[in-house]
Amino acid sequence: MNEEIQFILDSTKESMQGAMEHLEKAFIKIRAGKASPAMLSTVMVEYYGSQTPLSQVSNINTPDARTISVQPWEKSLLPEIETAIMNANLGFNPMNNGEMVIINVPPLTEERRKQLVKQAKSEAEDAKISVRNARQEANKELKNLDISEDRLGNAEIDVQELTDTYTKKVDAILGVKESEIMKV
Repeated sequence: MNEEIQFILDSTKESMQGAMEHLEKAFIKIRAGKASPAMLSTVMVEYYGSQTPLSQVSNINTPDARTISVQPWEKSLLPEIETAIMNANLGFNPMNNGEMVIINVPPLTEERRKQLVKQAKSEAEDAKISVRNARQEANKELKNLDISEDRLGNAEIDVQELTDTYTKKVDAILGVKESEIMKV
C-alpha cells in the first residue's frame, strides 16, 4: 500500500514542479527593462515558405543592456526579420543597417511596469491553479485506494504540505520578478 501512496505523492510533486518550470519560462518572456535574447523567442520568420523561429535563422545577441542585435545567416532575410519583429507586437522598432537588425529596447514607463507586474501576477496565479489541480487530482486518487482512514488522512496531509511548499515557491518567484520589473 505504501508504494501506491508514494507513487501518487511523487507524481503530484512532478506535476507541481512542472507548473513551476512553466512559470519560470513565462517570466523569462516578461521583460524587466534589460535587453535579453529571450524577448524575441516568440518571433517567427517566413523562411523558404515555412514559419521558423527567429533563433533558427540568425544569431541574437545583446551587446549592452539596452540593445538587441539580430544577425541573420542569410542577408536576404533582413526585411523579413524586421517585419516579423514589428508584427510580433513587442513594442520594438527594429533598424536595419544592411548587416544586421538592431533593436533599441526602450526604458519601461511606470504604466508599462504596472502592466507587466499585473501580467506576472496572472502567470503566478495560473501556476497556483495548476498546483491546486495537482492536489485535487492526488486526493481523488488517494480516495480510490483501499487504505485505512488514518493512512488516507496522513497521505492527504502530505499532499497539502506539498501544495503549501509549491505555493510559497510561486509567491517567492513572483516577488523576485515584481521587484525586478519595478526597479528603475
